[in-house]
Amino acid sequence: MTEMDEPLDFEFEELTHVSPTITKKKKKVIDLDDLLNDFYQVKSDTPKKEPKRAKIQKSYDSDDDGDTREAELHNYVDKCQQQMNEISTDDQMPLWGLRVFGDQKTMPLLTFPELRSCVLLQTFMGHEVNSLFELKPEEGEAFLEGLLVHGWLLKLVKNHCLVEKSIATWTFSLMLYSPKEELREAACEFWCSLLLPENQVDDVTFEMEWLPNHSELRRALEVYGFLLDSPSKSLSSMEIVDGDSDSAGPPQNIKSWIKYVSVCCQARTTCSIFSTSEVEDLITSVIYLFLDRQLLGLSSALNDCLRSLISFFSDDAFHSSCQKIAKSVTCRVPTDVNCLRSVEIVTGGNPRTKHLRSVLAFQFLVACFDNKLHDEEQILRSLISINLKDKNCDLLKMHIHLVLVENWLFCNPLLKDKPIISEMWGACLRNCSCQITSTDLRSYASKVRSKASYLLQGSTTR
Repeated sequence: MTEMDEPLDFEFEELTHVSPTITKKKKKVIDLDDLLNDFYQVKSDTPKKEPKRAKIQKSYDSDDDGDTREAELHNYVDKCQQQMNEISTDDQMPLWGLRVFGDQKTMPLLTFPELRSCVLLQTFMGHEVNSLFELKPEEGEAFLEGLLVHGWLLKLVKNHCLVEKSIATWTFSLMLYSPKEELREAACEFWCSLLLPENQVDDVTFEMEWLPNHSELRRALEVYGFLLDSPSKSLSSMEIVDGDSDSAGPPQNIKSWIKYVSVCCQARTTCSIFSTSEVEDLITSVIYLFLDRQLLGLSSALNDCLRSLISFFSDDAFHSSCQKIAKSVTCRVPTDVNCLRSVEIVTGGNPRTKHLRSVLAFQFLVACFDNKLHDEEQILRSLISINLKDKNCDLLKMHIHLVLVENWLFCNPLLKDKPIISEMWGACLRNCSCQITSTDLRSYASKVRSKASYLLQGSTTR
């Protein structure tokens, strides 16, 4: 009971929180003086706001200036990139290629009425086997075409040991002028087998009443649209072929022409068809064919043909023939990248091909100096005297000169007989590698410098 009478704990606590006294705020009366003071205060603050506005405007202007400078920088970078692209593009070697073939002429009519009276056909028609075929004279040509395509004509000719003139002229015309692939290929195989039989041990001999000559092959090229038959048509004025054309270019028969020429030279031991001067002319024509980009697919056949033509000569006649061939080629081919192509297509490691390549390169060097310099030392001296630091120096032409001299001196006995030629060539290479710096941005500068450095390194390691 006592505890219940005692006071509670909260009764001893003091009141610590006292409510603040609420004072009533007097309402201020705005009189005329206050309005005047506010007006002058606002007017005095206005100049402070103007610099802020100007500062903001200036920041806007600075942003515009930044955009302008950024656009100028962007344009400058684009301009530099364009110039670098032009430099890299100019440094690419131009494509070789000339329009060797123009519009084709009308193909000769393939009508041969004399076939009806040929001995081979008459013999068959008089044989008792013809009672099964009942072959008529007007059907004779179609019958012979079947024999040709299936290979029986060659067997019959060999059995009779005679190639009649009518059969020879007919098959030769089919080979060079027929639009039918089956006929022209069969005719080409017929002639190749006659001139160069696969079985060299076979002693079967037969008489040929007619053999095509050089003029027949030249006439075929003329019909194909060969532009180089006329001396008045210079290659330097011909356009480079950019693409295929329906109206220009050789027919498919050019394949048979190339193969036949190759076989004729290989068959020289059995029958002599061409003279030395005619083979010189054919080599010149084949080199021209290499310059037509439309014939890139026939490069292998052209290489075989060129090697066969080169093997035609005797050792005594070959050196003098090389000079004639080289002069004929350099009279028609311009001294640009096409002359390099003309030299480089003469491939092979045998002494003949190397000699022809060397003679061709030297004759092109003579043509590069307008046929005014014919001495080896004079040509090299002229190359050494070229100021490669001159901004107007034609470095592409210098690169062509280097490649030509390289091929001229390749396996040339002049290096052994005339050490001064080797010394002058080394001096020319040192000029090219020293006068052209690695930072030279002129077109073909890097190519000339790299080519000279490579050749110089090769000459010092010999």
